[in-house]
Amino acid sequence: MGRSQETSGKKEVRNKKEKKRKEKEQKRALKKIEGKKRSFNEMIAYVDEFGKISSTPPDPDKRTVVDAESIELTIIRNSPDVVSNALRKGVVIFFDESKGFGFIRDIESEEKIFVHVNNLIEPIKENNLVVFEMGRGPRGATAIKVKLFKE
Repeated sequence: MGRSQETSGKKEVRNKKEKKRKEKEQKRALKKIEGKKRSFNEMIAYVDEFGKISSTPPDPDKRTVVDAESIELTIIRNSPDVVSNALRKGVVIFFDESKGFGFIRDIESEEKIFVHVNNLIEPIKENNLVVFEMGRGPRGATAIKVKLFKE
């Protein structure tokens, strides 16, 4: 009784879905009849010494034996005890007094290090030569105990 009130659009959608379902069933039946099953050996892929994937196994003559105990595994964590607290020199490349932060370029490593006004011992300006210690902030390396360099 519910189908008597169907619109032509709903009938078309229902017919299309039914047609797709039947086509899928036919494809499944054909695959079963053909019985093409790939063996495990056909599905294996090999990686050569250059990292390229191939279908041929590697040459056993080129094989090298690695002693598992000679492999060293280490983990370097970004913790405050790993960061050295040696004094470093740098140049203030940007400092915004109104916002209270800036950046220092380390003279040795040439990396930019964030500095916050709370970590200043003395007031600084752009192009000042400063001495600081490295610390760890929420987003990475931070300069702490920043003061002007006096020779």
